[in-house]
Amino acid sequence: MIVRFTAAAILIAAAAAVPAYTQNAAAPQLKEEAKAPPPPTVSVTHHVGTFGGQRVAYTATAGETYLKAEDGTPKASIFSIAYVREPRDPNRPVTFLFNGGPGSGSLWLHMGAFGPKRVAIPSDARDDGGPPYPILDNPDSLLDATDIVFIDPVGTGFSHALGKTEAKEYWGVTPDAKSVAEYIRIWLGENGRWNSPKYLGGESYGTTRSAAVVNQLEGAYNDVSLNGIILISTILDFGAEAYVPGNEMPYILYLPSMAATAWYHHKVADAPALEAFVQEARLFAAGDYAAALIKGQRLQGEERASVRRRLARFTGLSERFVEEADLRVSDQRFYKELLRDRGVVIGRLDARYTGRDYDNAGEMPDNDPSFYGIDAGYTAALNDWVRGGLGFRTDRQYSTIGGVRDWSWDLDDLGGESRYYKNVAPYIGRAMRENSGLRVFVGAGYFDFATPFFGAEYSLSRTGIPQDRVQYHYYGAGHMMYVRDEDRAQLSRDLRGFIRGR
Repeated sequence: MIVRFTAAAILIAAAAAVPAYTQNAAAPQLKEEAKAPPPPTVSVTHHVGTFGGQRVAYTATAGETYLKAEDGTPKASIFSIAYVREPRDPNRPVTFLFNGGPGSGSLWLHMGAFGPKRVAIPSDARDDGGPPYPILDNPDSLLDATDIVFIDPVGTGFSHALGKTEAKEYWGVTPDAKSVAEYIRIWLGENGRWNSPKYLGGESYGTTRSAAVVNQLEGAYNDVSLNGIILISTILDFGAEAYVPGNEMPYILYLPSMAATAWYHHKVADAPALEAFVQEARLFAAGDYAAALIKGQRLQGEERASVRRRLARFTGLSERFVEEADLRVSDQRFYKELLRDRGVVIGRLDARYTGRDYDNAGEMPDNDPSFYGIDAGYTAALNDWVRGGLGFRTDRQYSTIGGVRDWSWDLDDLGGESRYYKNVAPYIGRAMRENSGLRVFVGAGYFDFATPFFGAEYSLSRTGIPQDRVQYHYYGAGHMMYVRDEDRAQLSRDLRGFIRGR
């Protein structure tokens, strides 16, 4: 059954009661009425599915929620899809999820991992090809353990600014977080869920957003307390991972991902198991390699030769190439160089993927084969499910990623030199110190170069973050580890344990 709430009846009734113009007695003239946006469009449908081995009846609410100014004027429309188990239980956990970008809709986590339906694309890092793409029941959805609300921030998905408001008012770490926090408060009030266990999570920049939203929810006296933060493919400390001249940290933080990738593509002779090889790379990166980089041009002779040999082994690259790069191999050069002898480049989001560039010259790839290998299937599946299965009607195009520009990275409330060094991990640390029930789940793919796993470990091991409430889980794919069937199932099991273990 599909129930749609539209503005048609309201507008017809209002037309008779509201004059189309007002008359000035001194000088008759027409005055155009300011056009208010129509009421939010909402579609409610009812479904049954099997998730985590349990048969679950649930209601899906796909629709708009208006964020308003102090005078009640609608400023922005947030599109969301809420899946709530029936009969409703106010003490049941609810999880709010979004993707990243910034500028990405929530279709990836929705149609790839945790929604009741998923798109079936190749699990073994092959291109998704052309349509039709199978849209299947998703037994790995978390609906047996938690209600789920997928949120598209302003400028993503179907969400947009209203009236005279410009979308760029919401495009920044803090204004974006404030809008998402406002939406969550509205949803909790409208659904009677203020006392429910609450989880908040995102992927990629969505982990950055999670930290900033936690700050908005728990950083004031009228706080919304959370039970858990779910970080999938984590990026919190942008300064540490920035490839800029003079910054040695990214070479350290990306090295274990390079080692995992060299291992996967059989570029490492006599390598141990993946986990053991990655651990060797961690120790080298944080130890002898970090010390060597700090020495800069003072590193000479046999000490330099020893570092070069070991770096070549972990990266799968030649000693000559490593030396010519001054022992500092950037991610872009690695994508192009690792499999140059095979005539292919590797992916950034998922280094298992390979693709062919226009030619085999140059030092950077033309594009990312791990993105163009999956994007068409997800876009088609989201539109098919939302417009068809969920009955949501709109003339707007769903913005999957890339529509948001000129992002503001200001973190003024952190003080100090945060105007230069962008790191939101302290938000998580403060929330955990002030909420003894708050735990953090970190999910990472070994072959992810967009958000390398060692970077997550580094940022969350800093001072002020309680280590006994942070748990790490690793998977044998990349940024969207759930594209691999085994990893999607394992991620689902891991998160069920996290949510039920509160």
